[in-house]
Amino acid sequence: MENLVRRRYWWLTFSLVIILPGLYFLLLHPLVTTGRFQLGLRASIDFSGGALWELHFADQTPGQINTADIAQIFAENDFESAQVQISEVVIGGEPVTTALVRTRPLSSSDPNAESQSVVDDLNAEFGVVTRERLESVGPTVSQESTLSAIIAVLGASVAILIYLTLAFRKAPHPLRYGICAIIAMLHDVLLIIGIASILGTFFGLEIDALFLTALLTILSFSVHDTIVVFDRIRENLLNRRSGESFDDIVNHSIVQTLPRSINTQLTTMFTLTALLLFGGATIRDFVAIMLVGLISGTYSSIFNAAQILVVWEHREWRYWFKRRPTEQAAA
Repeated sequence: MENLVRRRYWWLTFSLVIILPGLYFLLLHPLVTTGRFQLGLRASIDFSGGALWELHFADQTPGQINTADIAQIFAENDFESAQVQISEVVIGGEPVTTALVRTRPLSSSDPNAESQSVVDDLNAEFGVVTRERLESVGPTVSQESTLSAIIAVLGASVAILIYLTLAFRKAPHPLRYGICAIIAMLHDVLLIIGIASILGTFFGLEIDALFLTALLTILSFSVHDTIVVFDRIRENLLNRRSGESFDDIVNHSIVQTLPRSINTQLTTMFTLTALLLFGGATIRDFVAIMLVGLISGTYSSIFNAAQILVVWEHREWRYWFKRRPTEQAAA
């Protein structure tokens, strides 16, 4: 039987290595490029406020449209500093030139007239232009959305900690199980947010309500898998054989639950992969984040949460910067 626990610092080091690039783009890259501190996440209008326009140009190709010309028309209609992104999408088998434009929020007095004025000017300049989508979120609503997102993640973490502590109250040191699960969950959060920062830097991925939904779903998957492993550890502790060490119990529990964890997650991965390939552009970012998070959650449950439990059991942090007693005796 492979001793996975013996190599626990390999797994923990690997987790740190895959998190570091995302942390750079999340925290340091914006500071390097702009000279001031800010999170390296591209917030959608759900969290930053503003309006998002999706415009289809029937008579133009991407090479015929200049983003500066579109921004100028918006500026003439009192939408200064409009951000324009032009692409080509396939609708009904036909390529359609599309522009995504981010502006300030529409005025609450007469938003329809304000948006129609822009579309009329675009029609006069570029031919037939269709406004396919227009979403407008004011600064107050965006601040409430941001606060609600933070509360949702923190509330879920506290609820998980309390639940696991109560669920494992018959096991020795039940609080450890809850804290180890939270640490493994934090690994998943940092990895997903870091990947979102990287994708936002290079591919323009924006953080929206769907991203928050994916993140909370990933946390539930991760904690569910962690509970499966911890529950088997608890059962084996209660039926502990004479001379069996805590490391052996944890390793045996991991090996027992490993096939179940992998098989359960594979079925979900097959579904998400199919959605990623054939589900369309509207849910592609959501599915991609879910897929990465599912893999991360499975890994962290087995190779982080259980391993941290062993480290805590032996209080190994006392020997991280000096030799272990057995090593000193051997010397």
